[in-house]
Amino acid sequence: MSATATRNYLATFILDNRGKEETVEQIVEVVKTEIAAVSGTVESVENIGRKDFARVTDDKFPAASYVQIKFSGPSSAPSALKERLRLKHSVYRALVQAA
Repeated sequence: MSATATRNYLATFILDNRGKEETVEQIVEVVKTEIAAVSGTVESVENIGRKDFARVTDDKFPAASYVQIKFSGPSSAPSALKERLRLKHSVYRALVQAA
């Protein structure tokens, strides 16, 4: 497989917009911009909605909004995306899987 081959990914994001004026849709637009910055192409976005955490680590944060984004990109895209999102406090967690 060549280094320029694209792969399909399914990314699940847990979004944290507590105390912020940003809506979930605005945060998703930021994430889509970051995917484009790592040479990815967004195929679909699914807003799963607000869900309670199975294990609550912070009593002030018992639930969050979940969003799944299908995208394609190079094999370096998942690690580069996680690194770019690390400093974005609106994205609480990111899980990127090969689809």
